Amino acid sequence: MNKHALMLVLAGLLVGCDNTSAPLSFTPEMASFSNEFDFDPLRGPVKDFSQTLFNDKGEVAKRVSGTLSAEGCFDSLEMQDLESNSGIALVLDANYYLDAQTQQKKLRLQGKCQLAEMPASGVSWDTDDNGFIVSAHGKDMEIRYRYDTDGYPLGKTTVAGEQHLTITATPSADKRKRMDYTAVSLLNDKPLGNVKQTCEYDRHNNPEACELVIVDASVKPAVSRKYTIKNSIEYY
Repeated sequence: MNKHALMLVLAGLLVGCDNTSAPLSFTPEMASFSNEFDFDPLRGPVKDFSQTLFNDKGEVAKRVSGTLSAEGCFDSLEMQDLESNSGIALVLDANYYLDAQTQQKKLRLQGKCQLAEMPASGVSWDTDDNGFIVSAHGKDMEIRYRYDTDGYPLGKTTVAGEQHLTITATPSADKRKRMDYTAVSLLNDKPLGNVKQTCEYDRHNNPEACELVIVDASVKPAVSRKYTIKNSIEYY
């Protein structure tokens, strides 16, 4: 084999290896739940996870944790907002998520494990042909969700009466570092704030630790807050 032919073979092998190691796409459930419940979506065979947000004083501000089945359905999801002293823990029961404490039905599911309705508030969700939530409807309220070709959430637009809130996220061009992103919020086309996040990643291209800067542009002068996110992820 001559040198030119050998180089072509090696190049083909490298391309094949690159395709094999391409990051997995985000599932419809993971992308949609992260959009709705405000946490970073994860790739791959996640068994359980926690995401903890620390303020610049090192105090826990928020925490999200969940467990998933081998098929990628959320068996449980717990959200705590220590800054507002609020939170809820949800557990899967047939085609509903129940409040873990009161056993009250909180969310109804559609299909295998996707969100369908929040009965108490009258909010319902619609999905596209691929199973991603693309819209939500409620009394005098509508939300439209956007994703890229890998299922990464690109933001949403909420319309409630005369109020229009648009959040647009721009992730890193490196598909292995999608949680490195910037996001801009507009309220009635006026800047409300922006976010920038940079992360360190594990072998599944999921974030292990992130630095997050949130700028509140609704006040003058604008206020900037820095946070740190620590993730714990166990895989099947």
